Amino acid sequence: MKHILTILTLCGSLSIVCCQPRTQAVAPVPKPAGLTASDQSFLDSLQRDTFRYFWETANPENGLVPDRAPTPSFSSVAAVGFGLTSYLVGVERGYVTRQQAADRTVRTLRFFASAPQSEKATGVAGYKGFFYHFLDMKTGERFRQVELSTIDTALLLGGILSAQSYFDQNTPVETEIRQLAEQIYARVDWTWIQGKNGPASRPFVSMGWHPETGFIKNDWTGYNEAMLLYVLALGSPTHPVGTDTWAAWTKSYPWATFYDQPHVNFDPLFGHQYSHVWIDFRGIRDEYMRGKGIDYAENSRRATYANRAYCLNNPANWQDYGPTIWGLTACDGPKDTTVAGRTFFSYRARGAASTQIVDDGTIAPTAAGGSMAFAPEICIPALRTMKTKYGDKLYGPYGFRDAFNPTYRYPSAFANGSTQAGWFDVDYLGIDQGPILLMAENLRTEFVWNLMKKNPHIRRGLVKAGFSGGWLN
Repeated sequence: MKHILTILTLCGSLSIVCCQPRTQAVAPVPKPAGLTASDQSFLDSLQRDTFRYFWETANPENGLVPDRAPTPSFSSVAAVGFGLTSYLVGVERGYVTRQQAADRTVRTLRFFASAPQSEKATGVAGYKGFFYHFLDMKTGERFRQVELSTIDTALLLGGILSAQSYFDQNTPVETEIRQLAEQIYARVDWTWIQGKNGPASRPFVSMGWHPETGFIKNDWTGYNEAMLLYVLALGSPTHPVGTDTWAAWTKSYPWATFYDQPHVNFDPLFGHQYSHVWIDFRGIRDEYMRGKGIDYAENSRRATYANRAYCLNNPANWQDYGPTIWGLTACDGPKDTTVAGRTFFSYRARGAASTQIVDDGTIAPTAAGGSMAFAPEICIPALRTMKTKYGDKLYGPYGFRDAFNPTYRYPSAFANGSTQAGWFDVDYLGIDQGPILLMAENLRTEFVWNLMKKNPHIRRGLVKAGFSGGWLN
C-alpha cells in the first residue's frame, strides 16, 4: 500500500496541505536517556500485545499475515516479512517457543517457495521471484489486479533473511528454513525489472509490474524505504544489479533543512524507518553520507525531530497536536471528504518535509513507534501519552490501532465506536505494527540489528553500495 502512495507522491497527484515552516528556535537535541523501569514495563506490554497481531491473525497453514484486522482482509506480503522477524522476537521474549516459531516459519517459507510463479494474470502468487503486493489469505493467489511489487517483496525478504540467520541449528526444520530462504532470495531477478522506463532509468528498479499493462512507469528514486530494496538487489548471489545503481540513487536525494533539521527529506516517517528495522546504519556510511558527515540513522533521527517540530508548530490548528501527540506517516484515516472547510482523507501518505506536507489532523502511533530506536526520548513519551489519554479507543488487544484524528467528529465507516470525541481507527495494520514491535526490540537489545549483521547477503549488499566503517570493518 505505502509504495503505491509513494508513486502518487512522485506524480504530484496527492491533495496536500502546503505551508512553509516559520523560522523558530528549536531547542538543542538532548542525548537519549536510559529507559526507566516504567518505560520498560510499558514496552513489555506494548511488544507482547503487538506480537499477538502477527501470531494470532496469520493463517497457520501458509503463514500469510492479513493486511489489516479485524476487518476481513487479503494478505500483505510485506506484513508477512515483518511477521517472520516478529516470531524471532517472540522466541527471545518467551512469547512462543523456538520450535513453535520454527514450525510457523517453515510453513511460511514452504508456501513462498512453492507458490505458482508465471506471467499469467490469475492463479499465481508472483513472477520472476517477485510476489504480488496482496495475496488471498487462503489460496495465496494474486488478489484482484494488484501489482507485482518490488518493495513489498523486499520487505518480505527482510523477514525471510532474518529467519535464515536466526535458525542456525542443525535440526531438519531449521536446516530446511535456511535452504528455503536461500532459494526464495536467489530466485528474485532484479535485473529483469531494472531500467524499464527509458535510458535515464537504466540503473533503477521499477516499482512493479502488471501482467495486463507491463512495468509501472515509476522507478525507485529519491530517498524512501527502498534503501533495503537496493541493498538486497546489490547483494543478490544470482541476479545482482550493478554497483552504479546505488550511486545513481543517492544522486536523486532531496537534502534540505526542514524545521532546523538538515537531512535527506521524505515526508512520511515510514520511509525513514522500514530499512532500519533490519539494518543497523549507525556508524556505517556510504559515499553520500560521508560527504554530509552523518549516517542514515542520524538522518532518521533528524527526520523524526522535524516531524515532531512541525506538529508542535501545528500551522493548520488541528486538535490535540502537542509535545506528546504527534506523528505523521502513511496510515488509515477517517474518510475522503471535506467538512466545514477542512479536508480529510482515508488511507493516505501523510507526512511533513521540504518536499511536501500532507496533514489532515490524523496521527499514527507507528510514526513515533517506528522511530523509538532513533529518538526514544521523544517517542516513548508520545506513545505513553497516547495510550493513557485515549485508552481503549486507541489501544486494544493487539496494541495501538492504526491511527486517530481528534478533529474529525463526523460519520465514518471505519471508526472504533462514536466519533463525538474524534475518530479512532477500528483496525490494526500489519505494516505499521511491525515497526513498533521490532524497533522497540532494537532500542532495548539491538537484537534484529545484531542478527542481520551476520547475514552474508546483507553485508555483501552494503559493501557493494560503498558502505564502510563501524561494524562492517
